[in-house]
Amino acid sequence: MIRHIVLFKLKEFESEAAKKKSMLDIKTGLEGLLGKIEVLKSIRVDFNCNPEESWDIILTTEFDSLQDLNTYAIHPEHVAVGKEFIGPVKANRACVDYEF
Repeated sequence: MIRHIVLFKLKEFESEAAKKKSMLDIKTGLEGLLGKIEVLKSIRVDFNCNPEESWDIILTTEFDSLQDLNTYAIHPEHVAVGKEFIGPVKANRACVDYEF
């Protein structure tokens, strides 16, 4: 099994309410992929609650293999969420994939 963890740092927003709405849109979009992408075994999106840390969102997904992760990465549903909700507000991204 492969666990794919992604951290997102978002750009500055005009208000905290706008940032929270964007974060919720990302969470809804990504978590909505479960059941739409067969190789996706689990997905969870959480928000950083520690203002002393620099990352805003953590995405945790699980796959049977790296090949399945690659299938997910290029799947049209996943790409659409990235283009619509993540790309316009993303300042930075970090990722780690590991076997468990």
